[in-house]
Amino acid sequence: MAALISMQKVFLNGDFIDKDSAKISIFDRGFIFGDGIYEVIPVINSTIVEKQGFWDRFKRSLSEIDLSLPYSTNEFETILNRLIQINSLQEGGLYIQITRGVAQRDFSFVSNITPTVMAFAFSDSVLEHPGAKSGITIISTPDIRWKRRDIKSISLLGQCYAKNQATIAGADECFMVEDGYVTEAGSSSAFIIKDGVLITKPLSNEILPGIRRQRLLNLAKEIGLKIEERKFSMDEVYNADECFISAATIILLPVIKADGKEINGGKIGEYTIKLRELYKNGLISEASKFKE
Repeated sequence: MAALISMQKVFLNGDFIDKDSAKISIFDRGFIFGDGIYEVIPVINSTIVEKQGFWDRFKRSLSEIDLSLPYSTNEFETILNRLIQINSLQEGGLYIQITRGVAQRDFSFVSNITPTVMAFAFSDSVLEHPGAKSGITIISTPDIRWKRRDIKSISLLGQCYAKNQATIAGADECFMVEDGYVTEAGSSSAFIIKDGVLITKPLSNEILPGIRRQRLLNLAKEIGLKIEERKFSMDEVYNADECFISAATIILLPVIKADGKEINGGKIGEYTIKLRELYKNGLISEASKFKE
């Protein structure tokens, strides 16, 4: 999956400016310590979708590291909508990052400083992602991350390392493994289907609570799948009837090969196709509703 390139105008600390003019202090705690959180929000038809899920997780991550957004919900949504407008963004996403701000180097959470708030827009094919038709390949990698993965931290070196291993292997994504079980994918949530049962790891501090996760579980029930929230191994992935990942700007992508082993004979499964179509139609409907 290709790297995304930001559009021309970005938001930084109260101003909309050209991306090449955006500058942050070398003493920003995000730069020095990775002391901050981020979010990615999908945009369909120039409209933010899955807004409530974004706010719930964004505010929770901020709260978990004692950080506050210096804008009200309405003020920040106005900023994000303006960012979409000035970049003429039709489909893609918004990347949002807030750090504790600029201070002398101190490991403790420094108080009484102004957070750094940044956001940029990027264009991408969300609804018709090419991987939805071709399927993607993954490899398994050790999960070497910290123990608070439920916080959407900007400290992503563990994920970068794992996804680079996938790149070296010629794969699109990786499933990270800890104590013999899959935790999640490098930058997405992991699911398998076996004998009419959708299986995914239960929520805990070991994984990020994917915004699409609960919606997919609800849709799975609608099409007749049973749900099991439990750990699963890579052997179960290899022998699954279907496997897929989900994330903000991909919706859902089918996994057809893992560690060189074909899943379902290398074919995309029927439930995966149904789930993505239902989810996609739901996003289109949601975007249309907000446009009315």
